[in-house]
Amino acid sequence: MSYPYQIKSLEEYKTAYKKSEEDPEGFWDDVASHFVWRKKWEKTLDWNFIEPHVRWFLGGKLNITESCIDRHLPAMGEKPAFIWEPNDPNDRVRVVTYNRLHKRVCQVAQMLKNNGVKKGDRVCIYMGMVPELVYAVLGCARIGAVHSVIFGGFSAQSIADRLYDAEATFIITCDGAYRGGKDIPLKNIIDDALIGNRTVKKVIVYTRTRTPVSMIKGRDVWWEDEMDYAETQVEKDGVVHFPAEEMDAEDPLFILYTSGSTGKPKGVVHTCGGYMVWTGYTFVNVFQYQPGDVHFCTADIGWITGHSYICYGPLTAGATSVMFEGVPTWPDAGRFWDIVDKHKVNILYTAPTAIRSLMGFGLEPLKGKDLSSLKILGTVGEPINEEAWHWYDEHIGKKKCPIVDTWWQTETGGVLISNLAGITPAKPSWATLPMPGVHPILVDENGKEVTEKDEHGLYKGNLCIKNPWPSIIRTTWGDHERCRTNYFATYPNLYFTGDGALKDEEGNFRITGRVDDVLNVSGHRIGTAEVENAINMHADVVESAVVGYPHDIKGQGIYAYVICSHIHGDEEQTRNNILQTVTRVIGPIAKPDKIQFVSGLPKTRSGKIMRRILRKIAEGEKGNLGDTTTLLDPGVVEEIVKGKL
Repeated sequence: MSYPYQIKSLEEYKTAYKKSEEDPEGFWDDVASHFVWRKKWEKTLDWNFIEPHVRWFLGGKLNITESCIDRHLPAMGEKPAFIWEPNDPNDRVRVVTYNRLHKRVCQVAQMLKNNGVKKGDRVCIYMGMVPELVYAVLGCARIGAVHSVIFGGFSAQSIADRLYDAEATFIITCDGAYRGGKDIPLKNIIDDALIGNRTVKKVIVYTRTRTPVSMIKGRDVWWEDEMDYAETQVEKDGVVHFPAEEMDAEDPLFILYTSGSTGKPKGVVHTCGGYMVWTGYTFVNVFQYQPGDVHFCTADIGWITGHSYICYGPLTAGATSVMFEGVPTWPDAGRFWDIVDKHKVNILYTAPTAIRSLMGFGLEPLKGKDLSSLKILGTVGEPINEEAWHWYDEHIGKKKCPIVDTWWQTETGGVLISNLAGITPAKPSWATLPMPGVHPILVDENGKEVTEKDEHGLYKGNLCIKNPWPSIIRTTWGDHERCRTNYFATYPNLYFTGDGALKDEEGNFRITGRVDDVLNVSGHRIGTAEVENAINMHADVVESAVVGYPHDIKGQGIYAYVICSHIHGDEEQTRNNILQTVTRVIGPIAKPDKIQFVSGLPKTRSGKIMRRILRKIAEGEKGNLGDTTTLLDPGVVEEIVKGKL
């Protein structure tokens, strides 16, 4: 299989970028024509950023699973789509061919239909990293149900909030999941999340860990039983068939919840046509994928990286992906390198957090591991620091593998800014150049384009995008106004990313981090308000304020300043109780790294907490806290500085 839209030289990149600027509709017409459509679109693009209103490939009809699976069957049916590496390295590896994937996805689609799922219904998926998770995602897409995958580390309360917001009627889960040395009781967590829920009709449970679970008559059914019955319906005389539902290009494909600057998670909506085209286009170009390459994206499908670069993007390209159930440090810190060696991985795409964590174990875990199959390395989730970039380059890539430093977000659907592996120049810790079709701009606080360089000869400002690309967020589920205010209202006629950035003379971009009240912890976005809400649920907490601070492994750590009415036992016990509360309300990924007890918070006379001051204290700045004379009680700042952890 060749990819007519693959860029093969710097010259071709420049030509493609120029065309995407001068004739965006003609450019995307051409790219989109290489995917499977039931009916060609009548109009390529209709948009404004005021409402906001974005529509791509208007009138086009398709089902994304036909581009991901069906079209590959005649020539590549026996080619592996997935190589599943289990949590325990001694367990059996599963190889899922495109034929097997097709059969399983058709079975899941039939199973969902048998259980009453219809086009447009929302199906929540809360599973470990097993192939059945991919079958569930694509089975939903096959019948036009909207999937909403929830990461297996979220708490019952977080799931309940998402189920309520999406008005989900069906859940697919596992009895439990393995993650490193832990067994996570997923079904029990779902049961807790469903207390008081009135919308969920059915829970389908896949057996993974054989953890004892409670099965409620009439509501809960076993995956295995349902799939066995569905198999008799979709397979006749060895031929598997389940017709894919015809979808409009702008029908929702999935909802994925992400943290915002308020306590309530927001459901980012991506649609069938534009998302398909963008993930396929960026996968082939950023990673310079060649037929036969083995691609290993280490993300969880509970996050957007897993959706776009384990599931949809690689499958549209007929790629082979490694899917990994475990964690990089279990049973030891050589696990990634074992997987690369064992499966002869060509492309490794992971997070800077994982790289920094593995750096901490030194070079011993690399001994005896053959990494010579690697051709391309990638990073995702947060900007990579230079030290980690050079370690990755030297010890993993042996200075022979281009590193793609990809910048993008849940809301963008796929990579927006990145070098193309071996095609466009790399620059350590810089995301570098935008993809064709992406037009970034740096603006100041007033939305005016930054035209003056700073003392280092760089342009510095808030990163915005001028025009829509095919997989731009369409709305936030059930609340379009929230989408407008979050992304399009800050700077008129621009999509605001929430990130700050630098730009050099050559047009390369370096992302400097969030400029709003959202933290980037281990590549996962966590809203400060969401963490504060969870802390404030603790019975002894009066008020709290949360900020980020530099963390050697995670990139950003969570620093919480907490006012308590009284402290039970000692401070350490109260700290642990607060951490337990956050784990119960959100999940362990949101636990603060440091909790400092304070008697008051720096507030203006109108009652606004000055997080700017708290951030500087957390970062270790004591002398340069800015003007504190406008505070209600300036003395509180001195006390906080003295008590800094």
